Amino acid sequence: MTQFRGLSMPHGGVLVNRLLNRRDREEWLRKLDKLPKLIATPVDLANIEMISIGGYSPLTGFMDAKTYQSVIRTMRLPNGLVWTIPILLPIPEELAMEVKSSDAIVVFGKSHFDKEPKPYAIVSICDVFRRNKEDEAKFVYGTTDASHPGVERIYNEPEWAVGGEVFALEIPIHPPEIQVCYMKPASTRSLFRARGCRKVVGFQTRNPLHRAHEYLVKCALETVDGLFIHPLVGPTKSDDIPAEIRMKCYRVLVEKYFPKERVVLAVNPAPMWYAGPREAIFHAIVRKNYGCTHFIVGRDHAGVGKFYHPFAAHKIFDQFLPEELGITPIFFDDAFYCTKCESMATCKVCPHEPECRIYFSGTKVRSQLKNGEIPPPYITRPEVAIILANFYRNEGAAKAAVKRSGVECDAVRDMKNQ
Repeated sequence: MTQFRGLSMPHGGVLVNRLLNRRDREEWLRKLDKLPKLIATPVDLANIEMISIGGYSPLTGFMDAKTYQSVIRTMRLPNGLVWTIPILLPIPEELAMEVKSSDAIVVFGKSHFDKEPKPYAIVSICDVFRRNKEDEAKFVYGTTDASHPGVERIYNEPEWAVGGEVFALEIPIHPPEIQVCYMKPASTRSLFRARGCRKVVGFQTRNPLHRAHEYLVKCALETVDGLFIHPLVGPTKSDDIPAEIRMKCYRVLVEKYFPKERVVLAVNPAPMWYAGPREAIFHAIVRKNYGCTHFIVGRDHAGVGKFYHPFAAHKIFDQFLPEELGITPIFFDDAFYCTKCESMATCKVCPHEPECRIYFSGTKVRSQLKNGEIPPPYITRPEVAIILANFYRNEGAAKAAVKRSGVECDAVRDMKNQ
C-alpha cells in the first residue's frame, strides 16, 4: 500500500480503526438498555482504546479461547502472526452465564473527566470461556509467583472472559498533560511521512528519562531519520511515577535538549504488563503500528524485580525471523557515566575500569529527590530533577535543594526568581 511507503507496514498489513461513525454509534446507543453491562477496569478501558485506534493491529477485538491459548503457548495468533501478550476482557462468573445468551455486551468505564461510568464500547460476543490462570502466568510471565505485578493482576481478575469484536462509541479524554501529546497511529504515520522520514526509531518508557536514557536514544537517532519517544501512560504499578508528572519531564527534555524537527513525543495509552521479554516483542509490534521501522531494546526491558535475566529481552528476538516482526530491534547495554571519559558510555565503547563507571540507580535517585537533594547533572538534567523534586516533596523543598546544589540552568534561575 502506497500510504505506508517508507515506513513499516502495520502488523498484519492493515491499520485497524474500530471507532464507530455517528450513525452507527447512535444505532448502538438505542440498543444499550437491552444488553448485558460490564464495568471496565482501567486495564480493560486502556485495551479498548488501543484496539479502537489501531495500536493493537491486527486485533479488532478481545481474544477468544482459541486465540488465547495460541498466544500464551506459541506467541502467535492462530494464523501464525507473531503476538506475545493475551488481550482479554475478563468478566465475573455471574455475568458470564448471562452473556452466553446475548449477542453483545456494553462496556462502561470511567476516564479522567467522567464523574460516573459511561458506555465506551460494545463487544460482540463470539466466545465465553474460562481462563487457565496458572498456565497464563507461567507462559506469559515465566512465573506463578503472585509477587510479580503481572501475575498478581491475573490472580485478581475474574476467571471468565468474553471474546469478540470491539465497536468503540468513543475513546477516553486524558488529563491535559497527556492529551496534549495524544496521537493515533494514523496520525503519527502521517506526521512521519510529512517530515520525509523513512526510518524512525521508537523508544518505550514508563519512567522519567535520565542521562543514560538520553544517551541511548541519541545514539539511535544518529542512525535514522526520526526518533519517536512513546511513553506508556496506561495503568502501571501504584509506586510508578504518575504519567502527568512524567510527561512534564519528557516535554522539557524534548524542548531543551533534542532537535525538535527530528523528534516526535506522543503517548501510548496501553497498560504496562511487566512481562519482560514477551513484552519487548509486544512493545516493538505496537511501535510498528505507529509507523516505527526500528525499536530500542534496553537492558531488562519491561522487567520487574529479579524475575528476568537482564538480557532476556534481547535474546527473545532470536526466536523470530526479521520478516515476521517487520521492525528492527536496536539492542543497548547499560549506559553509565565514566569519570575518565567524562561522558556517557557503555561497555562497548569505554575501556576504563569498573570503578570509573557510575551506574544510575532509580532507587537512589528517588531517595535523593525525596530528601530534597538534586542529583548531579550528569545523572539527571536539572530541569527534570526540579519537576521530580516538586512531586516528591514540595516546591519549597525543591527550591532549597536547588540552592544547596549550586546547579545553574534556565529552570533553576526561574525557580530562584519566583
